[in-house]
Amino acid sequence: MATPYPKPVIPSQTRLGWIGTGIMGSLMASRLLAAGYSLTVYNRTIEKALALQSQGAHVVSSPIEVARRSDVVFTIVGNSRDVREVTLGPNGVLPGLNPGGVVVDMTASHPALAREMFAAARAKGCWSVDAPVSGTDVGAREGKLAIFAGGDGAVVAWLKPLFDIMGEVTYMGEAGCGQSCKLANQIAASAVLVGLSEGLVFAERAGLYLNKFLDAVREGTAGSRLMDLFGERMIRKDYRPTAFAEYVVKDLGMALDSLEETDEQRTVAVPGAELTKQLYSAMVANGDAKIGIHGVKTVIERINGK
Repeated sequence: MATPYPKPVIPSQTRLGWIGTGIMGSLMASRLLAAGYSLTVYNRTIEKALALQSQGAHVVSSPIEVARRSDVVFTIVGNSRDVREVTLGPNGVLPGLNPGGVVVDMTASHPALAREMFAAARAKGCWSVDAPVSGTDVGAREGKLAIFAGGDGAVVAWLKPLFDIMGEVTYMGEAGCGQSCKLANQIAASAVLVGLSEGLVFAERAGLYLNKFLDAVREGTAGSRLMDLFGERMIRKDYRPTAFAEYVVKDLGMALDSLEETDEQRTVAVPGAELTKQLYSAMVANGDAKIGIHGVKTVIERINGK
């Protein structure tokens, strides 16, 4: 079926909806408001949407109300169950979206759900794009997120002016490919944080000054964007979240679960991801589910008797 979006042009009067105003969502939505778009917002906890209301957003009481007032609806919520509820549920986005409307899910969710949403959207003449993001609150505030998009390529191109406000979008392929890219990103990123944690604990036990250690290795092969973002915070034991540790457990769990759904020729062993999930699960068991993802250093310290 031909796409209704032959040109990558988003008119300024396009009505936007936003569902989910957590740490990342509120900052991303704020950038769309600052760019001059009208925004209708829903959040399960209404108080978390009031800051956007003060910036000019219209706050409503349900996802279906957002859809009825919007041409494009963005969602960024907690997990796949939440995504299903706010998009496919009886009071969700798709029941209220007019034909030709688009729902863009930016939650880290399951690839199979993204494919289900795409099929459901097409069945009523709408479109669905899975577009999870990578980056911290700083990236969200500055519009420098990495965005991984799956779905119809022409629709993603049409949405690009909106994505450009939030970061840099890469089209990954058909529905579900954006989510698969996000899960692969989480496998790589969480393993880097575990390695950085072990390096810091080892360096401290060896009697090194930790800031000097970071400065020494930052430009070498051990240096990384994650070291720049979190290294000094980890030394200060500043574990305030940009994303919660429990989300890593969720994302790695989805990655391992999605591997079980693939056919035999595509199955891949990821022993590092299995181990990393165990370490982050230990954080949750220790009562640290709501601290930052870089707090995995606390698990390495506990293992070492600190």
